[in-house]
Amino acid sequence: MALPAIAPYPLPAPDELPANRVSWTVDPARAVLLVHDLQQHFLGAFPAAEQPLTGMLGNTARLLKEYRRLGVPVVYSAQRGGQTPEQRGLQLDFWGPGVADDPEQLATPDAVAPEAGDTVLTKWKYSAFVRTELADLMRERGRDQLVIVGVYAHIGVLMTAADAWQRDLRAFVVADAVADFSRADHDMALRYAAGRCAVVTTTDALLKEV
Repeated sequence: MALPAIAPYPLPAPDELPANRVSWTVDPARAVLLVHDLQQHFLGAFPAAEQPLTGMLGNTARLLKEYRRLGVPVVYSAQRGGQTPEQRGLQLDFWGPGVADDPEQLATPDAVAPEAGDTVLTKWKYSAFVRTELADLMRERGRDQLVIVGVYAHIGVLMTAADAWQRDLRAFVVADAVADFSRADHDMALRYAAGRCAVVTTTDALLKEV
């Protein structure tokens, strides 16, 4: 039930992305940037200093810098360490007890860490909307677009994008700022998102839109 050891794989190039069913574009005045589960507990499954980890973190850092400059709210989802079986729920059956109550395992890498003014939400389920204040935060700030980066693409990233769709919020999955267990899982997540609930885009494309 532990996380798998992840072999290196290249992030998808722009010409390898699936066709989007819709043609939404990001408006910084309507958007929130969600940094999904970038904790060492999850990142430690990737080989250090190799793709996809290096590219995903680098592209996330680029988006954070530009979106903070533009005043886009930045929200982090982060699991709590040492969850009880009751808090863990069915995730206990699928993934075991989860992250330990260890500051090093709970930490986010410095290059993509929260800064003053960012919001950090405790995340309990695959979707970052479940049992959190994410939907309320977006509504209170008049935001109806969610740009998602982080891990893992075919689990929490995809489930959050699908949950956003069901709330009539436009989701954008950044193909080269997410990572997954394998390139096959990564590609599957992008295909589903592009065809069913979100726009799949790239870091460069988003930076050109602002």
